[in-house]
Amino acid sequence: MSATEFKILIVEDEPIIAEGIALHLKNSHFCVSDIAYDADEAVTSLQKKNPDIAILDINLESDKDGIQIAEYINKVCPIPFIFLTSYSDEAIMERAKATSPAGFIVKPFNKNTLIATLEIAISNFSRSSQNHVPHLSLTKINRQLTDSLSDREFEIVQLLYDGKNNQEICDLLFIAMNTVKRHITNIYFKLDVKSRTEAISLLRTIMLA
Repeated sequence: MSATEFKILIVEDEPIIAEGIALHLKNSHFCVSDIAYDADEAVTSLQKKNPDIAILDINLESDKDGIQIAEYINKVCPIPFIFLTSYSDEAIMERAKATSPAGFIVKPFNKNTLIATLEIAISNFSRSSQNHVPHLSLTKINRQLTDSLSDREFEIVQLLYDGKNNQEICDLLFIAMNTVKRHITNIYFKLDVKSRTEAISLLRTIMLA
C-alpha cells in the first residue's frame, strides 16, 4: 500500500458490502487501509493504520454502533468520516448529525456517489483545517524539523494542505506521478507522519504555535 494515497478505513459488519466498497475504490486515488467489522476492530485500526478518512456503517451488530465510533474519532483522532446508512429513523439521524460527519451515503449506492462524497469530505476537511490559520510558512515549518523541506517539497505541502490528490498535483506542477509520490514520501518522513490528515493536522499546529 502506498503512503501517498488517501487511506480509507471501512467499518462495515456485512462483508459483501465492505468488499463492494473496496472494489468501487480500486484504481482510484483512494486506498483501503483496512476493513473493520465491529467497533473494537475499528478502534484498533484507527490507532495503528492512521487512515485519512473513515466510512462508518451506522448500524453494526456489536456493542457499539457507527455513531459511537464517530464520537471516538472526534475525541481521539480527528479525521473526516462519512456515514453509510439505510436508516431514516429521526432519532438515529439526529445522533448521527450531532457528530458532524463529512457526509452520508445511503444504501444502495454506486461508485460515482461514493467517490464524489469522499472527495468532497477530504476537500472540506482541508478547508476547515485552514480556517483562522495563516498561510503556510516554509521558514516556520522548517524551524520545527530536523531535516528541512526543500522549496519543491513545500510547493507540494501547500497543495496537500489544499486537499489536492496526486494527479492534481502532477497537473499543477507539470511533473510525473512517480516524482510526486517520491516527494510526498520524503515529506511524510521529514514531518514524521503516516497520512495526509496527520500531515495537515501537524501543519495546522505548527502554524498556530
